[in-house]
Amino acid sequence: MASTRTYGEIPGYPPGTTFRNRSELAKSGVHRPTQGGICGGADGAESIVVSGGYIDDEDYGTEIVYTGQGGNDPGTKRQIADQPLTLGNLGLARSRIEGNPIRVVRGAAGDPDHSPKAGLRYDGLFRVVDHWRDTGKDGFKIWRYRLVALESADPPPPSAAGDLEGQPAQRTPATIQRLARSTAVANGVKHLHSHRCQVCGLQLQTPAGPYAEAAHIRALGRPHNGPDVASNVLCLCPNHHVLFDTGAIYVDQTGIVRHAQTDADLGTLRTVAAHRVDWSQLAYHREHHKP
Repeated sequence: MASTRTYGEIPGYPPGTTFRNRSELAKSGVHRPTQGGICGGADGAESIVVSGGYIDDEDYGTEIVYTGQGGNDPGTKRQIADQPLTLGNLGLARSRIEGNPIRVVRGAAGDPDHSPKAGLRYDGLFRVVDHWRDTGKDGFKIWRYRLVALESADPPPPSAAGDLEGQPAQRTPATIQRLARSTAVANGVKHLHSHRCQVCGLQLQTPAGPYAEAAHIRALGRPHNGPDVASNVLCLCPNHHVLFDTGAIYVDQTGIVRHAQTDADLGTLRTVAAHRVDWSQLAYHREHHKP
């Protein structure tokens, strides 16, 4: 249940704290399951373990492209079935929507550039900024999540002991990079549509003038690497921006906006001559975000 979730730091276990094994980690409350990489359910996820269990994981230090759970042979670590958007997978998607932070624990079997030499290490709070469906290296459908580091509210004290003594390990200072988006591109697209949503036509009026949001069709940054250009941007109201980003709606090959689960026709995508939409990016969105 949601009432049992603990989001954010666990008192007494600052980033850099190490654990000998999963049992010790579970007792701390930093990541409660003794098995499984995601602590979460339909109400949200609170923590993950990154420990080389899935070949599609990508670890860049302050940014992680994480593979969901399910369909994996633990013996070979290869994918043998598609992953459903249920249990922990659904929890991570829900935490993206709610904005709840995720505690990230790295294990020794993970990327050697960012993982402890032995045991497990709590590496601070991250947030889920994107999730999508993809075809993994083994040819099965997987759910993927991009997480970026947050500055910790509970910085580690100076380290005094080794990696396996339950003390914070030495950490190298790092700068958390945030992707810069072109305000000129976003504002240009919104101006071309007079701040009217391309899905519903709504123009929100505020005391400071009309309001709309610029939604990138193919997300910027790894691993999507979408271009920050007008043809990769839609002008949407806040409601349809969220629905588009989370894959609840999509645009089909003929320009019809559809409900992802029922394929119900929600109307034609509104366009203007001065704003050319890149249909190949809409195809990418369908492939990677439609459940």
